[in-house]
Amino acid sequence: MAQVQSVSLDDERARQTPRSRELYARAQKVFVGGVTHDGRSMEPHPIYVARAAGPRKWDVDGNEYVDYWSGHGALLLGHNYPPVLEATVAQLQRGTHYGACHELEVRWGELVQQIVPSAERVKLLSSGTEATMMALRLARAFTGKSKIVKIQGHFHGWHDYATIAMQPPYDEPIARGIPRAVAGTMIGVPFQDVAAVRQVLDADPDVAGLILLCNGAGTEYLQALRDLTRERGVALIYDEVVTGFRYAPGGCQEYYGVAPDLTTLAKILAGGMPGGAIGGRADILELYRFHDDEQKNRFGRIPHPGTFNANPVSAAAGIATLEIVRDPAIQRKAAATADEIRAGFDEVLRRRGVEGQAGGDVSLIGIRLPKARVPARQLTYRFRAAMQVEGVDLSGLSLIVSYVHGPREVDQTIHAFDRAIERLQGEGTL
Repeated sequence: MAQVQSVSLDDERARQTPRSRELYARAQKVFVGGVTHDGRSMEPHPIYVARAAGPRKWDVDGNEYVDYWSGHGALLLGHNYPPVLEATVAQLQRGTHYGACHELEVRWGELVQQIVPSAERVKLLSSGTEATMMALRLARAFTGKSKIVKIQGHFHGWHDYATIAMQPPYDEPIARGIPRAVAGTMIGVPFQDVAAVRQVLDADPDVAGLILLCNGAGTEYLQALRDLTRERGVALIYDEVVTGFRYAPGGCQEYYGVAPDLTTLAKILAGGMPGGAIGGRADILELYRFHDDEQKNRFGRIPHPGTFNANPVSAAAGIATLEIVRDPAIQRKAAATADEIRAGFDEVLRRRGVEGQAGGDVSLIGIRLPKARVPARQLTYRFRAAMQVEGVDLSGLSLIVSYVHGPREVDQTIHAFDRAIERLQGEGTL
């Protein structure tokens, strides 16, 4: 096996990415922290991408990478999948914003309704953060109660309510500027702890909803939550922004066979363009309806403006994507590819004598390296840098596999992982 060269990781990356380093210096004079998304932060600098196609992308220095960001999970079909690209370009030529209803929005909503088991009615928004924020408002309005139970550590966007119970200590928000009154409406409970949910619902009659991510939840756990919330008149909300159309065409609720009252969607929903949605029970979404009675309009409904709701370009990309990913063969292929990568990573870890594991479900891979000798944030930076110099770009210790990743990408990724682990061992990170 070829040995990793003695040149340091930092020197190798600096040699490969001078233009990215220059752009980052400029960005620091514009953006606080230098980046436009926390997850893109990187030391000593991130890469700057110039173009992408299929499962690959190229940075401004001409380096080619196998891409496992997959558009933060939005690109189940990879970059510029031909039918999606064609539909998007065609719509761009017709108009980007009509300020009016259009046929595409109807078809987009119909597809969500047909594919997602819980979606009796649908509302289209602009992002996943908007969707979860609106779902909490729907739960409160429908039940007349004010509190929401969430799972500790589950991410639901960046709005005020979503900052609660994210990191220990769970009673403190992860962001500055959150009023204590807001924090007091959110109750965090441990994942997979049905007894903790029952205890909260028994003790507090003011719970309107329970929101959770379904990644790795399992049928038994979800069914227990379904039974509890139904018994207590609490709205059950699945945040399927990531898992929707990925675990199965109908998301985790199809995969596990347990449907919620409300579902939030984004990412794959819009085929790589901005877009979000809420699907759910017709009687809950009825809260959006206008009334002849002005008192009911003022006090009995939820207004829903939004400049980019059902944007026609997003709708075109979303329709083209959903028409394809409603075929379960798409999800099965991406999951099978992820299984190959997991097996390859685990074999590397065993051979290198590194404690760890490649886990995750379906086409989502998470890497555990519990005996690293550096803090978690530094480990993330060092691992990503080591993978980047080998031609693979991923999100932290996670990979999001698409339908278009194939055998060539699998082989390159496992080889890059092997060399990255060797390099990190050599520098003392592992």
